[in-house]
Amino acid sequence: MGLRINDTIPNITVATDKGDISLHDFVGDSWAVIFSHPKDFTPVCTTEFGAVAQLADEWAKRGTKVLGVSVDGVEEHVKWKRDIEQVANAKAEFAIVADIDLTMAKAFDMLPAEAYLPDGRTPADSATVRSVFIVGPDKQLKLSMTYPMTVGRNFAEILRALDGLQMSAKGVATPANWQLGEDVIVPPAVSTEDATAKFGDVTEVLPYLRTVKAPS
Repeated sequence: MGLRINDTIPNITVATDKGDISLHDFVGDSWAVIFSHPKDFTPVCTTEFGAVAQLADEWAKRGTKVLGVSVDGVEEHVKWKRDIEQVANAKAEFAIVADIDLTMAKAFDMLPAEAYLPDGRTPADSATVRSVFIVGPDKQLKLSMTYPMTVGRNFAEILRALDGLQMSAKGVATPANWQLGEDVIVPPAVSTEDATAKFGDVTEVLPYLRTVKAPS
């Protein structure tokens, strides 16, 4: 059974280019974004890691840690970061898990338990290790998405989803295409009276669709 929304992520210890880390200790009291890749020195992945590096200030603004994962070793990660930084023109300060034994890929259900890396492997052998996981301070999985190898991830959308998750932690929900500063939705379980007391004026669009100003 794979990880589902609101499951607690595995508390495994993994090797990275910045030393060994326990996943629960890494998350700590912060939010975390974990983004995985099937192989170092691949073109789409290089641009994605570069995008993450360029967003360092945005992750920090949201109190969020980022952690890369790739099923290559530490030495490869160190060399690959030079290419990433060249492409992005930004420092890649985040750690990258060296998941050469596939422990993390299997624990997060990106690969089946019987998977292994053959000699002379290609990215296709671990193609499904292209996921994003957003984890809350409670160590629970809040969002996951998986991409094919040929489609670069939209990190603006990942930031938007992170903003939505952090907003929803305040007791509201967000509508389609929501952006910071826009109105939010009152959950059906909250009465209009309680919502007014907590959030201020409530606008009733439909009996089951009510909006309020986003809480600060």
